[in-house]
Amino acid sequence: QSALFNFNSFLTVVLLGICACTYVKIQFPALLEQRTGFRGVFWKAARIGERLSPWVAAGCLAMGVSIIFF
Repeated sequence: QSALFNFNSFLTVVLLGICACTYVKIQFPALLEQRTGFRGVFWKAARIGERLSPWVAAGCLAMGVSIIFF
């Protein structure tokens, strides 16, 4: 729960969630076919990871650098 109160930790959790959902959708596409309900949130995160992959990668790189230096 402490990740929700720290902005850097929150961004890290969101970026890792997007990356994880994208990976699961690539490896096991049948798991994220449902676009509504609870599993729809994961489908949307995977879609963000697919469409905005350069920006997500840049965000992951920036978060990694900020964790190392700050």
